[in-house]
Amino acid sequence: MTVECLISLGANLGDRAETIRRALEKLSDPPEVTVRRASRLYETRPVGGPPGQPGFLNAAAVLETSLPPAELLAVLLHTEAALGRMRGLRWAPRPIDLDLLLYGEAVLTTPSLMLPHPRMAWRRFVLEPAAEIAPDMRHPTTGWTIAGLLGHLRGTPYYLAMTGSIAAGKTELAGRVTGQMGARGVYEKIDKEQLAAFYANPASHAWSLELEFLEQRARLLSDRAEFWQDRSTPVMSDFWFDQSAAFVGVWLAPGQYARFVERFEFARKRVARPRLVVFLQSSGEQLRERLLRRGRACERGLTATDLERIQQAIDRQTRQPDVGPVLRIGGDDLETAFEEVAAALGAMK
Repeated sequence: MTVECLISLGANLGDRAETIRRALEKLSDPPEVTVRRASRLYETRPVGGPPGQPGFLNAAAVLETSLPPAELLAVLLHTEAALGRMRGLRWAPRPIDLDLLLYGEAVLTTPSLMLPHPRMAWRRFVLEPAAEIAPDMRHPTTGWTIAGLLGHLRGTPYYLAMTGSIAAGKTELAGRVTGQMGARGVYEKIDKEQLAAFYANPASHAWSLELEFLEQRARLLSDRAEFWQDRSTPVMSDFWFDQSAAFVGVWLAPGQYARFVERFEFARKRVARPRLVVFLQSSGEQLRERLLRRGRACERGLTATDLERIQQAIDRQTRQPDVGPVLRIGGDDLETAFEEVAAALGAMK
């Protein structure tokens, strides 16, 4: 049995076009692999890695193979090595880069391979050539086609939304991105007295607190037309509008939850949708440690289990069919998280 696969090809050292041509030739050497279609070449800017790199040529190809995913990956790595690729510094200049994006509709996570490719859904330099040759191939975790993902990039504001559980580090990371990358920041404000009343008696105050958050987020994301019309300067918020639905699922009784979701769905139609959602994830114990360090007395009653429940609710919300691309990052290393977000902003511009 054969499977249709999607790969990306890139090069920014040497004779880039010739190297990509040779890579496509070599990929056809194994009898179990056939190159069915290849895109034209796209000139793109480097994303991530050391500054001052040469520009890239990028392409995509559809392969048909009877090899399992790990063996197909081995063919790609062997082809890279044969064409002079030596792996070292992440996102460094390279004579050839071959990535396995899709293997049919497989979803796989191993130490050496993740399917679908974990960053393909918001990389313009991947989606544009891929949409040329495989617009109807489906990204199995978002459920969107390649053409749909590219249309999302082209049709949404240059806006990234941060989300995560309480104490995930959303505001800290958003502040660093706005400070170092010139992004415009959109930050929600917390009424400390209202928050303290909620934690003292969640059953009595959850409705009013979450409704205030919902209304504030709707105002922040609908009253800034000048932000959404500027497609050259990124916008970053330290919240994701849809996290409102996740939080209330933790705090509210079923009857109240249904009423709240009606208001949420009504407001959601009127706010700017992010091009990418960044989901900061940590263990409950790590979230609890960070919460204690930031020193809000009213939050001290939250347990690691409480924080994990919130994170799980947000995770379920990110998997709704109309959400689109989500970048999931471990929230314990701010430097790595910043590098990932910076690269994502460059890739989806």
